[in-house]
Amino acid sequence: MKIGYARVSTLDQSLDLQLDALEKAGCEKIYQEKMSGMKDNRPQLKELLDYAREGDILVVYKLDRLGRSTKKLIEWSEELQENGIELVSIRDSIDTTTAVGKAMFKMLAVLAEMERDLISERTKAGLESARARGRKGGRPKKDNKQVQKALKLYGSRQYTIKEIEEMTSVSKATLYRKIKVRERKMD
Repeated sequence: MKIGYARVSTLDQSLDLQLDALEKAGCEKIYQEKMSGMKDNRPQLKELLDYAREGDILVVYKLDRLGRSTKKLIEWSEELQENGIELVSIRDSIDTTTAVGKAMFKMLAVLAEMERDLISERTKAGLESARARGRKGGRPKKDNKQVQKALKLYGSRQYTIKEIEEMTSVSKATLYRKIKVRERKMD
C-alpha cells in the first residue's frame, strides 16, 4: 500500500501542492502535519510509521518533508528499511523499491553530509583568519556609560522601559539582565 506524508513548517502554509502530488502518485492514505521538520516528535509521522506494514511504500513530495538533516534522513531510511517499508520521493526521483533508487538515496545523503562538512570547514577557516587579523566575532558590547545611565534612569522610577531604551539605546533585554546582575551582587 502507498502511504503519503505531507508536511509544512508553519500553520499558515498550505499542504495543497503536496496533497495533489501524493494523490496523483496513488497514495491510498495520506498523513498531514504542520510543524517544523527539525522537531523529532511529529505525531502524524509516528502514527504513519505505526500504521505502515512490511511491503508498504512511504511516499513524500520531497525528502526534506521527511527530515531536514542528512543524519535524520539516514535515521528515517534505516528505520523504514528495518520495518521493510520502501521510500519514494516524488520531486527527488528517488524510489528505494529499485536498486538504483536505494543507491541514489544513499549517495544524496552522503553528498548532503559532505556539503554540510565543507560549509563548517570554510566557516572555521574564516573565523581563524579573522582572529589572526585581530578581529573578534559576536555582537559588540554595549557602551558601559550608556548601560550605567540606563540603570540610573531605571532606578529613578521616572521613566518607562521604552523611554529608557530610546534615551540610551540600551535594549530592554540588556537592561533587565544588568538589573539581575546588580541585584545578585546586593544579595
